[in-house]
Amino acid sequence: MKKTKKILYILALTAVFLLIGTIKSNAGNLELNKLDFNAQINSDGSMDATETWNISIQSTNTLYKTFKTDSSKYSEITNVTVKDITGGQNLSFTKVDNWAYHVEKNHYYGTENEDGDFEIGWGVGLDNSSGIRKYEISYTVKDAITKYNDYAELYWQFIGKDFEINAKDIKGTVYLPSNATNKEDIKVWGHTKDLNGTIYATDLNKIEFEINNYKNGRYVEIRTLFPTELIETSGRTKNTEILQTAIKEETKWADKANAERKRNEWLEQNMPTILAAIAIILNIILIIVYIKKAIKYIEKNKELTKFKPTTKLEYYRELPDEKATPGEVVKILNVNISSFTPTNFGKIFSATILDLTLKGYLEIKQEKNTKGKENINIYVLKQVSDGLRPSEERIMTFIITAAGEDKVITLKELQKYIENHSSKIESLIKATYNESNNELINQKVIDEKMQKEYESYKEKQTSYIVSGIAILFLSFIIFIIPVILFFINSIICGKIAKKLNVLTQKGVDEKEEWNGLKKYMEEFSMIDKREVPELIIWEKYLVYATAFGIADKVIKQLKIVYPNFDEITQGVNTYTYMNIMMHTNFSTSFSNSISTSVASASYSSGSGSGGGFSGGGGFGRRPEAAVAGR
Repeated sequence: MKKTKKILYILALTAVFLLIGTIKSNAGNLELNKLDFNAQINSDGSMDATETWNISIQSTNTLYKTFKTDSSKYSEITNVTVKDITGGQNLSFTKVDNWAYHVEKNHYYGTENEDGDFEIGWGVGLDNSSGIRKYEISYTVKDAITKYNDYAELYWQFIGKDFEINAKDIKGTVYLPSNATNKEDIKVWGHTKDLNGTIYATDLNKIEFEINNYKNGRYVEIRTLFPTELIETSGRTKNTEILQTAIKEETKWADKANAERKRNEWLEQNMPTILAAIAIILNIILIIVYIKKAIKYIEKNKELTKFKPTTKLEYYRELPDEKATPGEVVKILNVNISSFTPTNFGKIFSATILDLTLKGYLEIKQEKNTKGKENINIYVLKQVSDGLRPSEERIMTFIITAAGEDKVITLKELQKYIENHSSKIESLIKATYNESNNELINQKVIDEKMQKEYESYKEKQTSYIVSGIAILFLSFIIFIIPVILFFINSIICGKIAKKLNVLTQKGVDEKEEWNGLKKYMEEFSMIDKREVPELIIWEKYLVYATAFGIADKVIKQLKIVYPNFDEITQGVNTYTYMNIMMHTNFSTSFSNSISTSVASASYSSGSGSGGGFSGGGGFGRRPEAAVAGR
């Protein structure tokens, strides 16, 4: 059976690759409307380059341009400047030395030179990062020209293969130090992959190239030979000749490109026949395999039963588990990982801060800063200790790191720290889910075996529906029957997952109690006030109300039940955080920040690459030049 599966998957993947050819993903929500290169070759062998980025941005904080630092290609890159020229302005960005850890990057830029990369990074603005922006990046490349006995050579990759942004229009102009005597003394070639473009010497000192509809992941480089007398001095000279070598290389790459084009043309002409044959074979295999799977899943579904609560509760006023963390409670009420979405985790994070405050690890104060503006300050009172559960320890450690040496951080500073540390947030969400899950397994609230089976069926459900959609989209209906079976299997797996007894009997009873508590907190103002707990108890209730996402509702009802709340709690330390919650949106403070952080991890920073001098791949020529492709 395993062999059959392997064969099936290999055949399916083969079909998919034949169907889609080469597909590259776009870097988040970024697209270059126009990218202009302007390069001046100097008589000392250096090159002054300016890039103008006209870019549409929906969601990102930072842009990058990266060069491969190879001493055999050039000496160094210096004189870096970055400007925002959107709307005709000419705003020069401020350079910061410690760029990687600079939190507020808007209108700042930095450079880094490590791990074989020289990187220019600049902030596009945290508050206004969407829309069309225009940037100008300038730099000097030392020893960009190699001077041979017969010709001087520029071999430069303006865009590297790691460039992650699509571009509608790319244009470049390279100026020689002075006029050549004869235009025929200027030899030019363009290299790229899977793209079409043009390159030509338009004057005695000017070379122009252009590519339309650039797709990310393709390099763009030019190679030009020009008279050596135009270069007075150079830090890079070779006592040999280059012209014949260059012509042989370019001819070889051109031949290879032409052969690839012929193969592609043959595949294009014969693809319908190939796909039809593969489709027939795969249809037969898929129908047999997935009909068997559907029957198996249906039989499995019939065997499943669920535990029922020992006592059906409408309201529950006690805490089912006073030590339960917000993450554990959310996990009990929603057994799948989808309950730990960035938005929901923001509520868990807020609730955990409140719980850590009650436990004396943190203190929340509303204070005025030096400018007289009200801030919500979070003070670290204790370090992590054995008194906390693993998920609480992890969140506490995160806050301690964010607060720094003075052990205090404002609410806004913590939010910005979250937004600028996306990888840490993603790890924190996953770790909180896993640790909450493990704690509940240890408490016999969740059945470990059934949890794993649940996750297995959820994975199957997702894989079936994704595969079905992908094949339907890519195959143009030729796999319609197997696709239907994919969807049927997905539905069945989802139903089986729902029926699996992930919660033990203890877990089911505890879930009933937490749901009863949640309903009570949502409706307690309508219940006899004599049955409402003392105000002090609501500090703990509000922790879980925040995790449930109903803190705002609870607070509104508290104001009804305790109309003189402000007078009661004025100056009483015990009620400090309740006062803050009454008058701010603290309960949902982190949801947007965490969502932004996770989004930036997926769609972040566009990057570009240059500086590599590998050969091959032509995108156009003058009539006498070779066309190459790689």
